[in-house]
Amino acid sequence: MPVIDVTTDPEALTMTLVAEFDAPVERVWDAFTQPRQLERFWGPPGWPATFTAFDLCVGGRAAYFMTSPKGEKAPGAWEFLAIEEPHRFEVLDSFTDEHGDPVEGMPSMRTTYDFTTTDAGTRLTNVTYFTSGEALEQVVAMGAVEGSTMAMNQLDRVLAGLRAYAQGKGTRTELLDDTHVRITRLIEGPRELVWRAHTEPELMTQWLLGPDGWRMSVCEVDPTVGGRYRYVWEPVGDTEGQEFGFDGETVLSEPPRRAVTTEHMTGTDFASTLNDMTLDEEDGATLISIVIEYPDRETRDMVLATGMTDGMEASYARLEGVLVG
Repeated sequence: MPVIDVTTDPEALTMTLVAEFDAPVERVWDAFTQPRQLERFWGPPGWPATFTAFDLCVGGRAAYFMTSPKGEKAPGAWEFLAIEEPHRFEVLDSFTDEHGDPVEGMPSMRTTYDFTTTDAGTRLTNVTYFTSGEALEQVVAMGAVEGSTMAMNQLDRVLAGLRAYAQGKGTRTELLDDTHVRITRLIEGPRELVWRAHTEPELMTQWLLGPDGWRMSVCEVDPTVGGRYRYVWEPVGDTEGQEFGFDGETVLSEPPRRAVTTEHMTGTDFASTLNDMTLDEEDGATLISIVIEYPDRETRDMVLATGMTDGMEASYARLEGVLVG
């Protein structure tokens, strides 16, 4: 993971994050100063950022909002105070309302980003300066340490490029914390087509089958917010097993980039999970990232022990064949 240290200093009124990247300073600088790259890692998992303005000059302003899996928006803004390309920039970082004005009762913070060359690539030293101990405590209590760590730890795949990061590695499962898991899989194909393959029944029934020997007998999908879905699988031929299915609701839909749904095993009293899928495209390939929120660690471990990752890999391999065909 790129982040090697995060510390808070109540006496100096600072929070300092240090991360190291296997990429030259100029490449890391680009990732922090080009909004389409920045929004691919700036928000932590489950809260991706969308930048609506980015004026990279002293006195210029960047505006963004992060969107939760349930659609809540958390806006923010930077005012650029100093720029020394490609080694340093400094901003005044503020929580804002929907109009871009600072939120009363929330702190504004001076924040520096310093990029230095190392033998392995680049070291980032990110220091946030607070005006009071209360402001520091407030931001830390909001999850700033955990959120910034998870956000910066997503930067590797942006720096490497999607193919170098994921091609040939199949479906990967990453434990984010006790209740969150991230699944990633690179698909050779454009994002629009991958989106359609997740929302159109005539395509879904061709690939979303899991291991060989199963078929999708029911595929009912309403991908609009508030819409319901229902999937049922049944064994074919000599395959052993019993029919099973899932049902749920679309919570958030931002075609063709992001969809959030609940997922419940039909006919059981198991709690639902929250499945947050994002699609990122680069040079004709699409990275599928799904952050799954479980009700507790025990449920997370039970589901992973079923061989979920292997089943998803079988389906994704089939999806690539459908897209090529």
